[in-house]
Amino acid sequence: MITKMTKYSFVLLSEQTPDFLSKLQDLGMVDINRYEKAVDQHSKDLTDRLLHINQTVIKLGLIAKEKKDKRTEPYHDDGDSLLKEATELFSTRESLKTTIHSISDQLKAAEPWGPFTLQDVEKIRDLGYAIHAYMQPVRHFDPEWEKQYPLFVLERTDRQISYIVLEVRGEPYEFRGNEAVFPAIPCNVLREELNEKEAELQQCTARLEILSDHISLLKSHANELSSKLDLYLTGASAEKQVEDHIDLLTGFVPTDRTTELELFLEKESLYYLSSPAETSDNPPVKLKNSWFSSLFEPIGQMYMLPVYDELDLTPYFPPFYMLFFGFCLGDMGYGLLLILVGLLGRIFLPKMKGYLNLAFFLGLGSVIMAALPGSLFGMKVVDLFPSVTKNQDFFFQFNDMKMFWFAILFGLFQIVFARILTGIDSITRKGWQHGMAPFGWAILIVWATIAYASTMVENLNMPKPVSTAMLVLSISLIVLFSKPEGPVYKRFGKGIWAMYDITGIFGDMLSYIRLFGLGTSGGILGMVVNTLAMSIMSVPYIGWLLGIVLLLFGHALVLGLSALGAFVHPMRLTFVEFYKNAGFTGGGREYKPLKIKE
Repeated sequence: MITKMTKYSFVLLSEQTPDFLSKLQDLGMVDINRYEKAVDQHSKDLTDRLLHINQTVIKLGLIAKEKKDKRTEPYHDDGDSLLKEATELFSTRESLKTTIHSISDQLKAAEPWGPFTLQDVEKIRDLGYAIHAYMQPVRHFDPEWEKQYPLFVLERTDRQISYIVLEVRGEPYEFRGNEAVFPAIPCNVLREELNEKEAELQQCTARLEILSDHISLLKSHANELSSKLDLYLTGASAEKQVEDHIDLLTGFVPTDRTTELELFLEKESLYYLSSPAETSDNPPVKLKNSWFSSLFEPIGQMYMLPVYDELDLTPYFPPFYMLFFGFCLGDMGYGLLLILVGLLGRIFLPKMKGYLNLAFFLGLGSVIMAALPGSLFGMKVVDLFPSVTKNQDFFFQFNDMKMFWFAILFGLFQIVFARILTGIDSITRKGWQHGMAPFGWAILIVWATIAYASTMVENLNMPKPVSTAMLVLSISLIVLFSKPEGPVYKRFGKGIWAMYDITGIFGDMLSYIRLFGLGTSGGILGMVVNTLAMSIMSVPYIGWLLGIVLLLFGHALVLGLSALGAFVHPMRLTFVEFYKNAGFTGGGREYKPLKIKE
Protein backbone atom coordinates (compact mmCIF):
# COMPACT_ATOMS: atom_id res chain seq x y z
CA MET A 1 0.00 0.00 0.00
CA ILE A 2 1.00 3.66 -0.31
CA THR A 3 2.20 5.43 2.82
CA LYS A 4 0.13 8.49 3.68
CA MET A 5 2.06 11.75 3.42
CA THR A 6 1.72 15.07 5.20
CA LYS A 7 2.56 18.28 3.37
CA TYR A 8 4.62 20.93 5.17
CA SER A 9 5.30 24.51 4.16
CA PHE A 10 8.26 26.20 5.85
CA VAL A 11 8.58 29.99 5.97
CA LEU A 12 11.95 31.45 7.01
CA LEU A 13 14.44 34.19 6.28
CA SER A 14 16.79 33.57 3.38
CA GLU A 15 19.87 33.58 5.61
CA GLN A 16 18.28 30.83 7.74
CA THR A 17 17.71 28.49 4.77
CA PRO A 18 21.18 26.85 4.48
CA ASP A 19 21.34 26.01 8.20
CA PHE A 20 17.73 24.74 8.20
CA LEU A 21 18.28 22.50 5.19
CA SER A 22 21.46 21.12 6.72
CA LYS A 23 19.53 20.12 9.84
CA LEU A 24 16.75 18.57 7.73
CA GLN A 25 19.45 16.60 5.93
CA ASP A 26 20.65 15.24 9.28
CA LEU A 27 17.04 14.39 10.17
CA GLY A 28 16.66 12.43 6.91
CA MET A 29 12.87 12.24 6.56
CA VAL A 30 11.63 15.28 4.57
CA ASP A 31 11.23 15.10 0.79
CA ILE A 32 11.72 18.70 -0.34
CA ASN A 33 10.49 19.86 -3.73
CA ARG A 34 13.64 20.36 -5.73
CA TYR A 35 14.96 20.81 -9.24
CA GLU A 36 16.30 17.59 -10.74
CA LYS A 37 18.67 19.49 -13.05
CA ALA A 38 21.45 22.01 -12.66
CA VAL A 39 19.87 25.41 -11.95
CA ASP A 40 23.02 27.53 -12.26
CA GLN A 41 26.73 27.31 -12.96
CA HIS A 42 27.59 26.14 -9.43
CA SER A 43 25.23 23.16 -9.50
CA LYS A 44 26.32 22.38 -13.06
CA ASP A 45 29.95 22.28 -11.90
CA LEU A 46 29.04 19.93 -9.05
CA THR A 47 27.10 17.68 -11.42
CA ASP A 48 29.99 17.58 -13.92
CA ARG A 49 32.41 16.79 -11.12
CA LEU A 50 30.25 13.87 -9.93
CA LEU A 51 30.13 12.55 -13.49
CA HIS A 52 33.91 12.85 -13.73
CA ILE A 53 34.35 10.93 -10.45
CA ASN A 54 32.04 8.19 -11.71
CA GLN A 55 34.04 7.84 -14.93
CA THR A 56 37.31 7.73 -12.95
CA VAL A 57 35.93 5.04 -10.63
CA ILE A 58 35.00 2.91 -13.66
CA LYS A 59 38.48 3.32 -15.20
CA LEU A 60 40.23 2.50 -11.92
CA GLY A 61 37.98 -0.53 -11.54
CA LEU A 62 39.24 -1.84 -14.87
CA ILE A 63 42.83 -1.22 -13.74
CA ALA A 64 42.14 -3.14 -10.52
CA LYS A 65 40.83 -6.14 -12.48
CA GLU A 66 43.97 -6.30 -14.64
CA LYS A 67 46.32 -5.80 -11.67
CA LYS A 68 48.58 -8.82 -11.08
CA ASP A 69 50.29 -7.71 -7.86
CA LYS A 70 47.58 -7.84 -5.18
CA ARG A 71 49.61 -5.95 -2.56
CA THR A 72 48.03 -2.73 -1.31
CA GLU A 73 50.01 0.44 -0.72
CA PRO A 74 48.62 3.21 1.50
CA TYR A 75 47.42 6.54 0.17
CA HIS A 76 47.86 9.46 2.56
CA ASP A 77 45.81 12.18 0.84
CA ASP A 78 42.10 12.95 0.41
CA GLY A 79 39.63 11.99 -2.32
CA ASP A 80 40.00 15.28 -4.18
CA SER A 81 43.77 14.84 -4.48
CA LEU A 82 43.30 11.24 -5.61
CA LEU A 83 40.88 12.40 -8.31
CA LYS A 84 43.32 15.03 -9.59
CA GLU A 85 46.25 12.61 -9.66
CA ALA A 86 44.21 9.86 -11.35
CA THR A 87 42.94 12.33 -13.96
CA GLU A 88 46.48 13.46 -14.80
CA LEU A 89 47.75 9.88 -14.94
CA PHE A 90 44.96 8.73 -17.25
CA SER A 91 45.61 11.71 -19.52
CA THR A 92 49.35 10.96 -19.52
CA ARG A 93 48.70 7.27 -20.19
CA GLU A 94 46.54 8.01 -23.23
CA SER A 95 49.15 10.45 -24.56
CA LEU A 96 51.90 7.85 -24.08
CA LYS A 97 49.84 5.16 -25.82
CA THR A 98 49.35 7.47 -28.82
CA THR A 99 53.05 8.33 -28.92
CA ILE A 100 54.10 4.67 -28.62
CA HIS A 101 51.78 3.71 -31.45
CA SER A 102 53.22 6.46 -33.67
CA ILE A 103 56.86 5.52 -32.84
CA SER A 104 56.11 1.83 -33.47
CA ASP A 105 54.82 2.64 -36.95
CA GLN A 106 57.94 4.73 -37.69
CA LEU A 107 60.19 1.98 -36.32
CA LYS A 108 58.55 -0.62 -38.51
CA ALA A 109 59.24 1.53 -41.58
CA ALA A 110 62.85 2.34 -40.51
CA GLU A 111 64.04 -1.15 -39.49
CA PRO A 112 64.70 -2.36 -43.09
CA TRP A 113 67.38 0.41 -43.42
CA GLY A 114 69.32 -0.66 -40.35
CA PRO A 115 71.09 1.63 -37.86
CA PHE A 116 72.83 4.83 -38.98
CA THR A 117 73.49 8.31 -37.65
CA LEU A 118 71.80 11.50 -38.79
CA GLN A 119 75.23 13.22 -38.72
CA ASP A 120 76.51 10.89 -41.45
CA VAL A 121 73.48 11.66 -43.61
CA GLU A 122 74.05 15.40 -43.17
CA LYS A 123 77.73 15.06 -44.08
CA ILE A 124 76.85 13.27 -47.32
CA ARG A 125 74.39 16.01 -48.26
CA ASP A 126 76.90 18.74 -47.33
CA LEU A 127 79.38 17.16 -49.79
CA GLY A 128 76.87 17.84 -52.58
CA TYR A 129 75.31 14.43 -52.95
CA ALA A 130 71.61 13.66 -53.19
CA ILE A 131 70.54 10.40 -51.57
CA HIS A 132 68.25 7.97 -53.42
CA ALA A 133 66.94 5.02 -51.41
CA TYR A 134 65.93 1.62 -52.83
CA MET A 135 64.52 -1.59 -51.39
CA GLN A 136 64.05 -4.79 -53.38
CA PRO A 137 64.29 -8.61 -53.19
CA VAL A 138 67.85 -9.96 -53.04
CA ARG A 139 67.36 -12.05 -56.18
CA HIS A 140 66.78 -8.88 -58.22
CA PHE A 141 69.93 -7.14 -56.98
CA ASP A 142 72.95 -7.17 -59.30
CA PRO A 143 76.30 -7.08 -57.39
CA GLU A 144 77.88 -5.31 -60.40
CA TRP A 145 75.89 -2.23 -59.49
CA GLU A 146 78.22 -1.64 -56.57
CA LYS A 147 81.06 -1.25 -59.08
CA GLN A 148 79.14 0.86 -61.59
CA TYR A 149 77.44 3.34 -59.24
CA PRO A 150 78.14 5.06 -55.94
CA LEU A 151 75.94 2.49 -54.22
CA PHE A 152 76.11 1.55 -50.52
CA VAL A 153 74.19 -1.36 -48.96
CA LEU A 154 72.67 -0.44 -45.58
CA GLU A 155 70.82 -3.62 -44.65
CA ARG A 156 70.80 -7.10 -46.20
CA THR A 157 68.67 -10.14 -45.24
CA ASP A 158 68.11 -13.49 -46.90
CA ARG A 159 65.22 -12.09 -48.87
CA GLN A 160 65.54 -8.31 -49.02
CA ILE A 161 68.20 -5.70 -49.50
CA SER A 162 68.11 -1.97 -48.71
CA TYR A 163 70.64 0.40 -50.21
CA ILE A 164 71.26 4.01 -51.26
CA VAL A 165 72.67 5.45 -54.45
CA LEU A 166 74.37 8.86 -54.43
CA GLU A 167 73.66 11.42 -57.11
CA VAL A 168 76.41 13.91 -57.92
CA ARG A 169 75.08 17.38 -58.54
CA GLY A 170 75.45 18.51 -62.12
CA GLU A 171 75.93 15.01 -63.47
CA PRO A 172 73.18 12.90 -65.09
CA TYR A 173 71.60 10.32 -62.78
CA GLU A 174 71.04 7.08 -64.70
CA PHE A 175 70.28 4.46 -62.02
CA ARG A 176 66.91 2.88 -62.68
CA GLY A 177 64.64 1.49 -59.99
CA ASN A 178 61.61 2.24 -57.87
CA GLU A 179 62.72 4.58 -55.13
CA ALA A 180 61.60 4.02 -51.52
CA VAL A 181 61.12 6.52 -48.69
CA PHE A 182 64.34 6.94 -46.72
CA PRO A 183 63.58 7.22 -42.97
CA ALA A 184 64.02 10.63 -41.42
CA ILE A 185 65.03 9.04 -38.10
CA PRO A 186 67.15 5.86 -37.89
CA CYS A 187 65.71 2.72 -36.27
CA ASN A 188 68.29 2.70 -33.46
CA VAL A 189 67.16 6.18 -32.32
CA LEU A 190 63.50 5.23 -32.62
CA ARG A 191 64.08 2.04 -30.63
CA GLU A 192 65.67 3.98 -27.77
CA GLU A 193 62.80 6.49 -27.77
CA LEU A 194 60.25 3.65 -27.82
CA ASN A 195 61.90 1.98 -24.81
CA GLU A 196 61.81 5.28 -22.89
CA LYS A 197 58.10 5.81 -23.60
CA GLU A 198 57.22 2.22 -22.68
CA ALA A 199 59.08 2.62 -19.38
CA GLU A 200 57.12 5.82 -18.69
CA LEU A 201 53.87 4.01 -19.52
CA GLN A 202 54.80 1.18 -17.17
CA GLN A 203 55.47 3.66 -14.34
CA CYS A 204 52.18 5.42 -15.04
CA THR A 205 50.25 2.14 -14.98
CA ALA A 206 51.98 1.05 -11.76
CA ARG A 207 50.90 4.28 -10.06
CA LEU A 208 47.33 3.82 -11.32
CA GLU A 209 47.34 0.29 -9.89
CA ILE A 210 48.21 1.77 -6.49
CA LEU A 211 45.39 4.31 -6.80
CA SER A 212 42.94 1.57 -7.86
CA ASP A 213 43.21 0.10 -4.35
CA HIS A 214 41.58 3.26 -2.97
CA ILE A 215 38.40 3.49 -5.06
CA SER A 216 36.40 3.62 -1.81
CA LEU A 217 38.05 6.97 -1.05
CA LEU A 218 36.78 8.34 -4.36
CA LYS A 219 33.29 7.00 -3.66
CA SER A 220 33.26 8.70 -0.25
CA HIS A 221 34.30 11.93 -1.94
CA ALA A 222 31.46 11.47 -4.44
CA ASN A 223 28.96 10.96 -1.59
CA GLU A 224 30.12 14.20 0.01
CA LEU A 225 29.67 16.10 -3.26
CA SER A 226 26.30 14.43 -3.85
CA SER A 227 25.09 15.55 -0.43
CA LYS A 228 26.30 19.09 -1.16
CA LEU A 229 24.52 19.08 -4.53
CA ASP A 230 21.34 17.70 -2.99
CA LEU A 231 21.44 20.38 -0.32
CA TYR A 232 22.21 23.12 -2.82
CA LEU A 233 19.44 22.12 -5.24
CA THR A 234 16.97 21.99 -2.36
CA GLY A 235 17.93 25.50 -1.33
CA ALA A 236 17.75 26.67 -4.94
CA SER A 237 14.20 25.28 -5.20
CA ALA A 238 12.93 27.62 -2.49
CA GLU A 239 10.31 29.99 -3.88
CA LYS A 240 11.58 33.53 -3.31
CA GLN A 241 9.03 35.80 -1.66
CA VAL A 242 9.17 39.44 -0.50
CA GLU A 243 12.11 40.46 -2.70
CA ASP A 244 14.31 37.46 -1.83
CA HIS A 245 14.22 38.12 1.94
CA ILE A 246 11.89 35.21 2.84
CA ASP A 247 12.04 31.61 1.60
CA LEU A 248 9.06 29.29 1.29
CA LEU A 249 9.89 25.59 0.99
CA THR A 250 7.44 22.73 0.57
CA GLY A 251 8.18 19.20 1.69
CA PHE A 252 6.47 15.88 2.38
CA VAL A 253 6.88 13.56 5.35
CA PRO A 254 5.29 10.15 6.05
CA THR A 255 2.33 10.83 8.31
CA ASP A 256 3.53 8.30 10.88
CA ARG A 257 6.69 10.40 11.38
CA THR A 258 5.12 13.84 11.71
CA THR A 259 5.46 13.87 15.50
CA GLU A 260 9.22 13.50 15.25
CA LEU A 261 9.45 16.29 12.68
CA GLU A 262 7.20 18.68 14.59
CA LEU A 263 9.23 18.22 17.79
CA PHE A 264 12.29 19.23 15.78
CA LEU A 265 10.50 22.26 14.28
CA GLU A 266 9.27 23.43 17.69
CA LYS A 267 12.78 23.07 19.08
CA GLU A 268 14.10 25.23 16.22
CA SER A 269 11.24 27.77 16.72
CA LEU A 270 10.37 27.65 13.03
CA TYR A 271 7.07 28.68 11.50
CA TYR A 272 5.37 26.02 9.41
CA LEU A 273 2.01 24.95 7.99
CA SER A 274 0.94 21.32 7.67
CA SER A 275 -1.94 19.54 5.98
CA PRO A 276 -2.68 16.03 4.67
CA ALA A 277 -1.12 15.62 1.23
CA GLU A 278 -3.53 15.52 -1.69
CA THR A 279 -3.10 14.09 -5.17
CA SER A 280 -3.02 17.61 -6.64
CA ASP A 281 0.12 18.33 -4.57
CA ASN A 282 1.97 15.56 -6.44
CA PRO A 283 3.38 14.08 -3.23
CA PRO A 284 6.10 11.42 -3.42
CA VAL A 285 5.17 7.75 -3.20
CA LYS A 286 6.55 5.42 -0.55
CA LEU A 287 5.37 1.82 -0.59
CA LYS A 288 4.71 -0.07 2.62
CA ASN A 289 3.71 -3.70 2.18
CA SER A 290 3.91 -7.01 3.96
CA TRP A 291 7.17 -8.95 4.09
CA PHE A 292 6.09 -11.22 1.26
CA SER A 293 4.73 -8.47 -1.01
CA SER A 294 7.77 -6.24 -0.45
CA LEU A 295 9.95 -8.92 -2.06
CA PHE A 296 8.16 -8.19 -5.36
CA GLU A 297 8.40 -4.36 -5.10
CA PRO A 298 11.55 -4.22 -7.31
CA ILE A 299 9.59 -6.03 -10.04
CA GLY A 300 6.68 -3.61 -9.82
CA GLN A 301 9.00 -0.59 -9.85
CA MET A 302 10.51 -1.76 -13.15
CA TYR A 303 7.26 -0.47 -14.66
CA MET A 304 6.33 2.59 -12.61
CA LEU A 305 5.10 3.63 -9.21
CA PRO A 306 1.40 4.28 -8.66
CA VAL A 307 0.16 7.83 -8.38
CA TYR A 308 -0.35 9.01 -4.81
CA ASP A 309 -3.80 8.00 -3.48
CA GLU A 310 -4.05 5.30 -6.17
CA LEU A 311 -4.48 1.62 -5.39
CA ASP A 312 -1.08 -0.03 -5.01
CA LEU A 313 -1.23 -3.35 -6.86
CA THR A 314 1.97 -4.70 -5.28
CA PRO A 315 0.11 -6.80 -2.64
CA TYR A 316 -2.09 -8.41 -5.33
CA PHE A 317 0.18 -9.53 -8.16
CA PRO A 318 2.92 -11.51 -6.28
CA PRO A 319 0.96 -14.81 -5.95
CA PHE A 320 0.09 -14.65 -9.66
CA TYR A 321 3.64 -13.73 -10.65
CA MET A 322 5.12 -16.52 -8.54
CA LEU A 323 2.85 -19.15 -10.10
CA PHE A 324 3.19 -17.69 -13.61
CA PHE A 325 6.96 -17.93 -13.24
CA GLY A 326 6.59 -21.57 -12.22
CA PHE A 327 4.25 -22.23 -15.15
CA CYS A 328 6.83 -20.83 -17.59
CA LEU A 329 9.83 -22.55 -15.98
CA GLY A 330 7.89 -25.82 -16.22
CA ASP A 331 10.18 -28.15 -14.27
CA MET A 332 10.17 -29.23 -10.62
CA GLY A 333 13.91 -29.89 -10.69
CA TYR A 334 14.74 -26.37 -11.75
CA GLY A 335 12.36 -25.06 -9.09
CA LEU A 336 14.16 -27.10 -6.42
CA LEU A 337 17.48 -25.63 -7.58
CA LEU A 338 16.09 -22.09 -7.19
CA ILE A 339 14.81 -22.96 -3.71
CA LEU A 340 18.27 -24.26 -2.83
CA VAL A 341 19.91 -21.10 -4.19
CA GLY A 342 17.51 -18.97 -2.15
CA LEU A 343 18.18 -20.88 1.08
CA LEU A 344 21.95 -21.27 0.81
CA GLY A 345 22.54 -17.88 -0.78
CA ARG A 346 21.29 -16.08 2.32
CA ILE A 347 24.17 -17.62 4.28
CA PHE A 348 26.91 -16.47 1.91
CA LEU A 349 25.31 -13.26 0.55
CA PRO A 350 23.36 -11.68 3.43
CA LYS A 351 23.24 -8.30 1.68
CA MET A 352 21.18 -9.86 -1.12
CA LYS A 353 18.74 -11.53 1.26
CA GLY A 354 15.70 -9.87 -0.31
CA TYR A 355 16.51 -11.07 -3.83
CA LEU A 356 17.38 -14.55 -2.56
CA ASN A 357 14.06 -14.76 -0.74
CA LEU A 358 12.41 -13.81 -4.01
CA ALA A 359 14.34 -16.60 -5.76
CA PHE A 360 13.11 -19.02 -3.08
CA PHE A 361 9.45 -18.19 -3.68
CA LEU A 362 9.86 -18.26 -7.46
CA GLY A 363 11.35 -21.72 -7.06
CA LEU A 364 8.46 -22.73 -4.83
CA GLY A 365 6.01 -21.54 -7.49
CA SER A 366 7.92 -23.60 -10.04
CA VAL A 367 7.64 -26.75 -7.94
CA ILE A 368 3.90 -26.20 -7.42
CA MET A 369 3.06 -25.53 -11.08
CA ALA A 370 5.43 -28.15 -12.53
CA ALA A 371 3.83 -30.73 -10.23
CA LEU A 372 0.77 -30.69 -12.51
CA PRO A 373 2.50 -32.19 -15.58
CA GLY A 374 5.08 -33.84 -13.32
CA SER A 375 8.28 -32.76 -15.11
CA LEU A 376 11.55 -33.32 -13.22
CA PHE A 377 14.77 -32.36 -15.05
CA GLY A 378 13.14 -33.22 -18.38
CA MET A 379 11.73 -36.54 -17.13
CA LYS A 380 8.21 -37.52 -16.12
CA VAL A 381 7.64 -38.28 -12.45
CA VAL A 382 5.11 -41.00 -13.33
CA ASP A 383 7.80 -42.78 -15.36
CA LEU A 384 10.26 -42.62 -12.49
CA PHE A 385 7.79 -43.42 -9.71
CA PRO A 386 4.68 -45.16 -11.10
CA SER A 387 3.24 -45.57 -7.60
CA VAL A 388 2.45 -41.85 -7.28
CA THR A 389 -0.73 -42.37 -9.31
CA LYS A 390 -2.21 -45.03 -7.01
CA ASN A 391 -3.88 -42.77 -4.44
CA GLN A 392 -4.57 -39.66 -6.54
CA ASP A 393 -5.29 -38.77 -10.15
CA PHE A 394 -4.46 -35.04 -10.18
CA PHE A 395 -0.77 -34.24 -9.64
CA PHE A 396 1.88 -35.37 -12.16
CA GLN A 397 -0.80 -36.32 -14.72
CA PHE A 398 -1.68 -33.16 -16.67
CA ASN A 399 -1.06 -33.63 -20.39
CA ASP A 400 -0.31 -30.80 -22.83
CA MET A 401 -3.97 -30.15 -23.65
CA LYS A 402 -4.88 -29.85 -19.98
CA MET A 403 -1.98 -27.45 -19.39
CA PHE A 404 -3.10 -25.40 -22.41
CA TRP A 405 -6.60 -24.91 -21.05
CA PHE A 406 -5.29 -24.43 -17.52
CA ALA A 407 -3.13 -21.52 -18.74
CA ILE A 408 -6.16 -19.83 -20.31
CA LEU A 409 -8.36 -20.42 -17.24
CA PHE A 410 -5.62 -19.14 -14.94
CA GLY A 411 -5.35 -15.99 -17.05
CA LEU A 412 -9.13 -15.47 -17.07
CA PHE A 413 -9.12 -15.85 -13.30
CA GLN A 414 -6.51 -13.08 -13.02
CA ILE A 415 -8.52 -10.82 -15.35
CA VAL A 416 -11.73 -11.41 -13.33
CA PHE A 417 -9.81 -10.80 -10.11
CA ALA A 418 -8.43 -7.52 -11.53
CA ARG A 419 -11.94 -6.37 -12.53
CA ILE A 420 -13.37 -7.19 -9.10
CA LEU A 421 -10.44 -5.40 -7.46
CA THR A 422 -11.11 -2.34 -9.62
CA GLY A 423 -14.80 -2.43 -8.72
CA ILE A 424 -14.15 -2.57 -4.98
CA ASP A 425 -11.54 0.19 -5.16
CA SER A 426 -13.82 2.41 -7.29
CA ILE A 427 -16.71 2.00 -4.86
CA THR A 428 -14.43 2.88 -1.94
CA ARG A 429 -12.86 5.94 -3.56
CA LYS A 430 -15.51 7.32 -5.93
CA GLY A 431 -18.89 5.85 -5.03
CA TRP A 432 -20.98 2.74 -5.76
CA GLN A 433 -21.90 3.68 -9.33
CA HIS A 434 -18.24 3.77 -10.42
CA GLY A 435 -17.74 0.17 -9.33
CA MET A 436 -20.67 -1.36 -11.18
CA ALA A 437 -19.12 -1.59 -14.67
CA PRO A 438 -16.05 -3.58 -13.48
CA PHE A 439 -18.38 -6.00 -11.70
CA GLY A 440 -20.43 -6.25 -14.90
CA TRP A 441 -17.30 -7.21 -16.85
CA ALA A 442 -16.34 -9.79 -14.24
CA ILE A 443 -19.78 -11.42 -14.48
CA LEU A 444 -19.74 -11.34 -18.30
CA ILE A 445 -16.28 -13.00 -18.44
CA VAL A 446 -17.40 -15.74 -16.02
CA TRP A 447 -20.60 -16.29 -18.01
CA ALA A 448 -18.74 -16.50 -21.35
CA THR A 449 -16.16 -18.89 -19.89
CA ILE A 450 -18.77 -21.27 -18.49
CA ALA A 451 -20.88 -21.04 -21.65
CA TYR A 452 -17.93 -22.00 -23.84
CA ALA A 453 -16.72 -24.72 -21.48
CA SER A 454 -20.19 -26.28 -21.38
CA THR A 455 -19.89 -27.08 -25.10
CA MET A 456 -17.07 -29.49 -24.20
CA VAL A 457 -18.12 -30.62 -20.70
CA GLU A 458 -21.69 -31.94 -20.55
CA ASN A 459 -22.23 -31.55 -16.80
CA LEU A 460 -21.16 -27.91 -16.83
CA ASN A 461 -24.40 -26.50 -18.29
CA MET A 462 -25.89 -23.69 -16.22
CA PRO A 463 -29.65 -23.52 -15.64
CA LYS A 464 -31.11 -21.30 -18.33
CA PRO A 465 -32.63 -18.74 -15.87
CA VAL A 466 -29.23 -18.34 -14.17
CA SER A 467 -27.41 -18.00 -17.49
CA THR A 468 -29.91 -15.42 -18.78
CA ALA A 469 -29.80 -13.45 -15.54
CA MET A 470 -25.98 -13.30 -15.59
CA LEU A 471 -25.92 -12.15 -19.21
CA VAL A 472 -28.60 -9.47 -18.77
CA LEU A 473 -27.15 -8.22 -15.47
CA SER A 474 -23.59 -7.98 -16.79
CA ILE A 475 -24.51 -6.13 -20.00
CA SER A 476 -26.81 -3.78 -18.07
CA LEU A 477 -24.08 -2.87 -15.59
CA ILE A 478 -21.59 -2.24 -18.38
CA VAL A 479 -23.95 -0.19 -20.55
CA LEU A 480 -25.43 1.91 -17.72
CA PHE A 481 -22.38 2.48 -15.51
CA SER A 482 -19.31 2.57 -17.78
CA LYS A 483 -19.62 6.37 -17.66
CA PRO A 484 -21.80 7.08 -14.61
CA GLU A 485 -21.65 10.85 -14.99
CA GLY A 486 -24.46 12.67 -16.82
CA PRO A 487 -28.02 11.77 -17.82
CA VAL A 488 -29.13 8.24 -18.70
CA TYR A 489 -29.22 8.72 -22.49
CA LYS A 490 -25.56 9.83 -22.51
CA ARG A 491 -24.61 6.91 -20.30
CA PHE A 492 -26.34 4.51 -22.65
CA GLY A 493 -24.42 5.69 -25.72
CA LYS A 494 -21.05 5.61 -23.97
CA GLY A 495 -21.90 2.22 -22.47
CA ILE A 496 -22.66 0.72 -25.89
CA TRP A 497 -19.29 1.94 -27.10
CA ALA A 498 -17.62 0.47 -23.99
CA MET A 499 -18.83 -2.99 -25.04
CA TYR A 500 -16.15 -2.86 -27.75
CA ASP A 501 -13.69 -3.64 -24.95
CA ILE A 502 -14.76 -7.29 -25.26
CA THR A 503 -12.22 -7.63 -28.11
CA GLY A 504 -9.46 -6.45 -25.79
CA ILE A 505 -10.42 -9.00 -23.16
CA PHE A 506 -10.32 -11.73 -25.80
CA GLY A 507 -6.81 -10.60 -26.76
CA ASP A 508 -5.76 -10.54 -23.12
CA MET A 509 -7.02 -14.09 -22.69
CA LEU A 510 -4.93 -15.32 -25.63
CA SER A 511 -1.83 -13.68 -24.14
CA TYR A 512 -1.83 -16.24 -21.34
CA ILE A 513 -1.17 -19.04 -23.84
CA ARG A 514 2.49 -17.98 -23.57
CA LEU A 515 2.52 -19.63 -20.13
CA PHE A 516 1.80 -23.00 -21.73
CA GLY A 517 4.21 -22.42 -24.61
CA LEU A 518 7.20 -21.49 -22.46
CA GLY A 519 6.58 -24.28 -19.95
CA THR A 520 6.30 -26.89 -22.68
CA SER A 521 9.42 -25.69 -24.52
CA GLY A 522 11.48 -25.82 -21.32
CA GLY A 523 10.38 -29.39 -20.66
CA ILE A 524 11.21 -30.42 -24.23
CA LEU A 525 14.69 -28.86 -24.02
CA GLY A 526 15.36 -30.73 -20.78
CA MET A 527 14.23 -33.98 -22.40
CA VAL A 528 16.55 -33.34 -25.37
CA VAL A 529 19.49 -32.85 -23.00
CA ASN A 530 18.68 -36.16 -21.29
CA THR A 531 18.40 -38.00 -24.60
CA LEU A 532 21.73 -36.67 -25.85
CA ALA A 533 23.41 -37.53 -22.54
CA MET A 534 22.08 -41.10 -22.61
CA SER A 535 23.30 -41.49 -26.18
CA ILE A 536 26.79 -40.26 -25.43
CA MET A 537 27.09 -42.54 -22.40
CA SER A 538 27.39 -45.50 -24.78
CA VAL A 539 30.89 -44.31 -25.73
CA PRO A 540 33.42 -46.81 -24.25
CA TYR A 541 35.42 -45.85 -21.12
CA ILE A 542 34.68 -42.11 -20.97
CA GLY A 543 31.01 -42.16 -22.02
CA TRP A 544 29.71 -41.83 -18.46
CA LEU A 545 31.96 -38.83 -17.81
CA LEU A 546 30.93 -37.08 -21.02
CA GLY A 547 27.28 -37.84 -20.24
CA ILE A 548 27.51 -36.30 -16.78
CA VAL A 549 29.24 -33.18 -18.14
CA LEU A 550 26.58 -32.84 -20.83
CA LEU A 551 23.79 -33.24 -18.26
CA LEU A 552 25.25 -30.57 -15.97
CA PHE A 553 26.06 -28.11 -18.75
CA GLY A 554 22.87 -28.78 -20.73
CA HIS A 555 20.49 -28.43 -17.80
CA ALA A 556 22.33 -25.31 -16.58
CA LEU A 557 21.86 -23.77 -20.03
CA VAL A 558 18.18 -24.78 -20.19
CA LEU A 559 17.64 -23.42 -16.67
CA GLY A 560 19.20 -20.10 -17.65
CA LEU A 561 17.14 -19.76 -20.83
CA SER A 562 13.92 -20.90 -19.17
CA ALA A 563 14.43 -18.67 -16.12
CA LEU A 564 14.97 -15.63 -18.38
CA GLY A 565 11.70 -16.27 -20.22
CA ALA A 566 9.93 -17.15 -16.97
CA PHE A 567 11.03 -13.81 -15.49
CA VAL A 568 10.16 -11.59 -18.46
CA HIS A 569 6.86 -12.98 -19.74
CA PRO A 570 4.98 -13.04 -16.40
CA MET A 571 6.17 -9.47 -15.99
CA ARG A 572 4.56 -8.64 -19.32
CA LEU A 573 1.31 -10.34 -18.27
CA THR A 574 1.40 -8.40 -15.00
CA PHE A 575 2.10 -4.96 -16.46
CA VAL A 576 -0.12 -5.24 -19.53
CA GLU A 577 -3.01 -7.59 -18.79
CA PHE A 578 -3.36 -7.37 -15.00
CA TYR A 579 -2.49 -3.68 -14.54
CA LYS A 580 -4.72 -2.65 -17.43
CA ASN A 581 -7.74 -4.61 -16.21
CA ALA A 582 -7.17 -3.29 -12.69
CA GLY A 583 -7.34 0.30 -13.98
CA PHE A 584 -3.76 1.16 -13.03
CA THR A 585 -2.67 4.71 -13.95
CA GLY A 586 0.87 5.02 -12.56
CA GLY A 587 3.37 7.81 -12.92
CA GLY A 588 4.11 8.52 -9.26
CA ARG A 589 7.47 9.88 -8.14
CA GLU A 590 9.63 8.08 -5.63
CA TYR A 591 9.96 9.31 -2.04
CA LYS A 592 13.50 10.73 -1.73
CA PRO A 593 14.05 12.41 1.61
CA LEU A 594 16.83 14.93 2.02
CA LYS A 595 19.52 13.02 3.92
CA ILE A 596 23.23 12.40 4.23
CA LYS A 597 24.45 9.98 1.58
CA GLU A 598 26.02 6.88 3.11
